[in-house]
Amino acid sequence: MYAHSTVPPPPPPPPETCSQGHRSTLILSTSEGGSICLLCLSHLLSNPKSPTVHVSYALSQLSQAISQPQFLQSLLTFHSHFLTSPLVAVLSNFDDEPIAKQTIDLIVKFCEASNNNGNEDVCKEFVSRVSDSISLGSLAWSRRQLYMLHCFGVLLDNQESNLYACIRHKDSLIPNLITGLQLSIEEVQGEIMFVLYKFSLHQYTYMDDGFSDVLLAYCPKLLLLSVDVLMKSQSDDVRLNCVAFLTVLAQRGFFQSACTHHVGSKNSSEADNFMQISEHAIDVAHLEVLFAEAVKAPLLSSDSQVQIATLDLISLYLSSEDVSGTAIHVFIEENIADYVYEILRLSGCKDRVVKSSIQVLDVLSTSEQAFTQRLAIGFTTLIPVLQYVAGVPFHPVQCQSLKLILNCVSNCPGIVSTSNVEEISIVLAEMFKKHTDGEIGMLPETFTLSCSIFVALMKCSSCRGSSILAASIRDASKSSFSTSLGNNQTCTVQILHYLYLLKEAYAYANEDDHPSTSKTGLKVCIVDICKLQILPWFMKVINEIEEEAIALGVIETFHSILLEDSNIEAKNFADSLVSSSWFSVLFGCLGLFPTEKMKWRVYLIFSLTVDVLLGSDSGQPIRDAASQLPSDPTDLLFLLGQKSSHNEEIFCCQSAVLLILYVSSLYNDRIADDKLVLASLEQYILLNSSDFHFDASASVTIELVVNLYSLYRGFAKISYQIPYSAEAERILFHLLAENDWNSLSSRIHLTSLKWLFQQEKLCRSLSEQILNFCRCNSSTGNLVVHNHETSHKVDLHVFAQLIASGDNFVPLIFVCLLGDLVENDSQEHDIISVVKVLNKIIEIAPVASDQFCMHGIDVVIQNIYNHSKYTFPELFIPTSQLVLSILRSVHSESISNHEAWAGLTMKLMDYMVPAVTSEGWTEEVLTTIGILSLILHHSTKQALIEASKTILLSAHLISTVNTTISEACLKGPALFDHDEGTRTGEVLIFLLLLLFFSMRSARAILPGIIDFQILLDEGKKMQPLSYVSIRCHDLCKLMHFGSPPVKLIASFCLVELFTGISDYISIEQGDLKFREGYLQSLSAVLEGLIFSSDIRVSMNCSRCLSTLMAWEELETGSTPSGKNYWCRLIVEELVMSLSTPSLTSNLFTIHHKPAANVAVALLRLSIVPPWMAKVFDDCSISSIIQNTSPNNISTELVILFRELLKSGYLNSAQIADLNRAFQACRRHIYTDETHDKIEEHRDNAALDLDHVGKARAFLFNLLPSQQLHLEVGLWRSQSWKKYLLEEMELFTKCLMEEDES
Repeated sequence: MYAHSTVPPPPPPPPETCSQGHRSTLILSTSEGGSICLLCLSHLLSNPKSPTVHVSYALSQLSQAISQPQFLQSLLTFHSHFLTSPLVAVLSNFDDEPIAKQTIDLIVKFCEASNNNGNEDVCKEFVSRVSDSISLGSLAWSRRQLYMLHCFGVLLDNQESNLYACIRHKDSLIPNLITGLQLSIEEVQGEIMFVLYKFSLHQYTYMDDGFSDVLLAYCPKLLLLSVDVLMKSQSDDVRLNCVAFLTVLAQRGFFQSACTHHVGSKNSSEADNFMQISEHAIDVAHLEVLFAEAVKAPLLSSDSQVQIATLDLISLYLSSEDVSGTAIHVFIEENIADYVYEILRLSGCKDRVVKSSIQVLDVLSTSEQAFTQRLAIGFTTLIPVLQYVAGVPFHPVQCQSLKLILNCVSNCPGIVSTSNVEEISIVLAEMFKKHTDGEIGMLPETFTLSCSIFVALMKCSSCRGSSILAASIRDASKSSFSTSLGNNQTCTVQILHYLYLLKEAYAYANEDDHPSTSKTGLKVCIVDICKLQILPWFMKVINEIEEEAIALGVIETFHSILLEDSNIEAKNFADSLVSSSWFSVLFGCLGLFPTEKMKWRVYLIFSLTVDVLLGSDSGQPIRDAASQLPSDPTDLLFLLGQKSSHNEEIFCCQSAVLLILYVSSLYNDRIADDKLVLASLEQYILLNSSDFHFDASASVTIELVVNLYSLYRGFAKISYQIPYSAEAERILFHLLAENDWNSLSSRIHLTSLKWLFQQEKLCRSLSEQILNFCRCNSSTGNLVVHNHETSHKVDLHVFAQLIASGDNFVPLIFVCLLGDLVENDSQEHDIISVVKVLNKIIEIAPVASDQFCMHGIDVVIQNIYNHSKYTFPELFIPTSQLVLSILRSVHSESISNHEAWAGLTMKLMDYMVPAVTSEGWTEEVLTTIGILSLILHHSTKQALIEASKTILLSAHLISTVNTTISEACLKGPALFDHDEGTRTGEVLIFLLLLLFFSMRSARAILPGIIDFQILLDEGKKMQPLSYVSIRCHDLCKLMHFGSPPVKLIASFCLVELFTGISDYISIEQGDLKFREGYLQSLSAVLEGLIFSSDIRVSMNCSRCLSTLMAWEELETGSTPSGKNYWCRLIVEELVMSLSTPSLTSNLFTIHHKPAANVAVALLRLSIVPPWMAKVFDDCSISSIIQNTSPNNISTELVILFRELLKSGYLNSAQIADLNRAFQACRRHIYTDETHDKIEEHRDNAALDLDHVGKARAFLFNLLPSQQLHLEVGLWRSQSWKKYLLEEMELFTKCLMEEDES
């Protein structure tokens, strides 16, 4: 029945005795039902004659039983120490490796179980017995001793217990181990080294202060034996144990202790027999050589653990404070570095190997001279390592790797190839970028080393021409600003290294050996960093800087850039410096750090800045006086108040002070109070003016004094608060009258220049300077102008600005200068140069024309034309261009009605008529036509009336114009090919422009002379024209056959003619005779041009056609165009376009205007053509209103709606929709912010034309057609918007009138 039960039977009780009659307390039962008699087991294990099979079986059964908790618990509780001696006896009794292995495993298992049970005494007893056995040496060095050693090492491997105290015979243990080491048995040596390693760890972990160091007593011999084992062993396990033990010895200072008592140098035979060395002393050199030789084999091991341990040992040994430099030298001579390079090369950049290897190389590198060659050999191996450690934030050997790279690049630049340079630079630049982006951190030492490497790379010959290096430095310079200067926690060393990098990089970029685009980019980048980042930072923190070195570093960096004064970047940088109150900042540095070094550096950069800005060696006076100059700007002014006669030192200092004040004030950098500066200058003038006549540098001194004095007098005039000395002014003016000076040739502040030109006493000398200026600035075709705010040079823009201000004598001086040159029969090229300058000034500042005219430029120009000496065309062309520029830009109110204008007009016509006959229509003649047209244009504003009458009534001009027009009309269809690109077309354009302005002028100043009937006549019996004008039928021919420009101007002339005729008929009630069919022929021409591609021609024709309809109705009394199918076609096309959504584009918003004008004219007739009602039916009108929006509405469309309303074509629903559309349009206008840019459009259109083309373009701009151009945009000029709102308001009023009626 029990066979089927699942519950196991209880273990049988242990027998009362074993077969040998031992008592039951020594018998332990096992879970299998058996039992083990501990005493029998002990006898078996302790008896060396026991069969090994029985011993092995017994050990296996015991091991199996120990794994049973119940058995183990009983054994540990009652017999924990019973088996200690028998198990140790097994190791000493049996020379059987499997049994030894079983025994050791059993001992370890038993110790672990005992320790886990809280009983460490078992393990300690094992250690004690095993150590005793080894210490006694009874086993000699048999295999059994080896097993004992192995067991001892395994037991000592437990670091958690204090096993050191259990070893009783330490004094005999160590000698026995030393004896074993001398055996050439590698296995024994390995076990001994492991035991020694573990023993040393226990000793130094648990040894009390009162105990003596057992190992130290045997130091020399133990150390030498260990080194010898390491050197000769072929096993990685032995090597690892040996290295581990040597590492402990090195940590405890055994290498130094062994060499404390030097016993003298040994010869080579003695060195070979190292075992004969005393136990108390070792030759240092001998040990170093042995150790270096010993580590080679482990370094070549295939086991990375052995390599790493060996590397760490070398690093530990060589980095010890007590190790002499000769040890490092020995390791270098023994080629240890080559072994390390090979490890690195094969390591695949494994972190642990890299760390240990670089640490060794770092220690070796401390012997720079000896290590340099070895470092060069392994340089290429270090580059991949650098790539690896640079990508790991705060890698432990990052700085050491950078040091090694730096040492090699610095000491052996010849071995660094271009590819090496580029690889390293890319790695460093990427590291800087990642740090800036926050991806990795960076130690200050890493940053400084990287900067130093960049500098070293730039000095390598292999870097020449490397665009990658230049690009990397550029990127690194940008990225590292925030690291060095953008961080408040940055240390001084980082800042100085960054500044040093910038300085060296700029020097590298300026090397001329291998110029490249990348170097240019680097140069620009560095200047930008200094200008846009370092300079603002320096000015912000200058008062917070505590270390002088930082300020000096910034100044020296800027100094290096300014040294390249031939470089445009350097000049721009100097401008940026002085424009940022650089002088005041530097004086602030002197106040913070009043040392001689700072003073010398500040005045040196002052002088260099002056050199760059004013020219080479201009700052020499500052360099000469730097040692005598004070640090305080107020003290500098005090020097000016001293008399320098016969005192060279004071004179030299005063020259330097004047130069500093001049350059700083030139850029509005006030280094001292204005009152103090002016007072010092006046004192200087009063005391030292007498010496100016005798000093060789008097002219330079006078220039500086004049510029400074005039500047601060100008400031005084602006503030109205600073008093001045009249005596100093008198003396200065007297000096200027007696000495040559030319402020226009030097850099000068605009305030200073303005004050000089406000002094009437200086006008004569300034006139001479202006003449020299004109001579120098008219030699080229296009006069070059500069920005005075940056260049501070007197140029045309400066004069234009002064003339435009109107509170100085500049325009008067120019006019008087030109007049004097003409009256005194001066050289013709002087007159031409002045005329050209005047012309260019007017182009820059058109308001200058008003100033010149108010000061009598017309009289001077008349004298030029009248003077027989000045022949054509050398003088005529620039003079005519000047007249053209004046008339083009002057306001009519500024033109005097002096007879000079009439005289020069007569002179121009006297030249033009015979010139046309003899030379044809030259550019000079066309320029003259342009001048005459502008004179006529000004007459419409009641200016130049007499001159205009002279033009209008000139019989020769009338004849010339009529002849040319008639010849053009005779060309017929061939006239179309003559546009502005041909001489005939250009002449015709100018003449038509002249005719347009003459027709306007005649109506304004000679209304009584106009006979419209003559202008309408045709045929052979035509009466001659009494003034410059054109007949109507000639205009129609030109419009029909002419080129597009001719059509355009002729259409404007026809509009002007029709306007005059309409005024004559309506206002003066004049009566004109039209031949039969005359009006119809005019209508045919006009109707044909309604659809012209030029909207301006179409608009003009529509206006003329509207006027013609009114005339025709007035003359015949019937409805014109009632049967005119062409007009109906125009209106139908208009309605179709406006009512079709797809056609209401912005372009059609413009091109529907002419047709809308025609429709409006038809609606305004007394009898509207009946077909109009059919065309403008309800459906069409509703569609037009529906398509009307703020984007396509026009004034013509609003007028058309108003006329449709008056004619009764709009119903109430359509009116309501139209009001809503107009309201939306008003909202759009009121919220729109577009401004009128008419003048800008005009100016830009004529920039690239010659003077004749510019004249033609300007006359075109005077035609009343610009509004059409503005409406091409979506929402255009403010004037157009105003006109549109007025038309919508008129529609509303008309609607109200309709409602009231």
